[in-house]
Amino acid sequence: MKLDDVRHGFSSLWDSVADGWQRLRDGTVGALTRFRPGEHSAMPARGEVDDGFYWPAQTWSLLGGDLFEDTHRLVVRIEVPGMDKADFDIEVRDNVLFVQGEKRFERESTEGRYRLLQCAYGSFRRAVPLPVSVLSDQARASYRNGVLRIELPKAEESEPRKIAIAVD
Repeated sequence: MKLDDVRHGFSSLWDSVADGWQRLRDGTVGALTRFRPGEHSAMPARGEVDDGFYWPAQTWSLLGGDLFEDTHRLVVRIEVPGMDKADFDIEVRDNVLFVQGEKRFERESTEGRYRLLQCAYGSFRRAVPLPVSVLSDQARASYRNGVLRIELPKAEESEPRKIAIAVD
């Protein structure tokens, strides 16, 4: 094998990894959500978990979501498993949908140790930019099978009006 072949192979591999990383970053930038210990999180102490990557003060998770639009509404779906519907606070401000909540850690009832702890727990806030104005006071939300669904009726776009203005 020639040195040029090795360089070309390494260059192709590097380009592939860089492209994959860029696609992952671009596709998840809005979904990557920080979880912080909250008032009711009840996270285990670092010494109670054998996972070397566990850090109770800072966990991140991807809260995957979809945004659907038709002529009358926007529908936002966010995957947030392990919560109760009462744990969410939802608001719209300046054409951004904010979903806040706190996912609580539930301890096992027997003695033992956690070997791995990869799920995110604590308080979080996810922002979803909305492409059009909505009637937030008419929004409806439901939570089923770990998916929060928020339906937002679109605000009526006012038709541009032509107004003649006399020049003095």
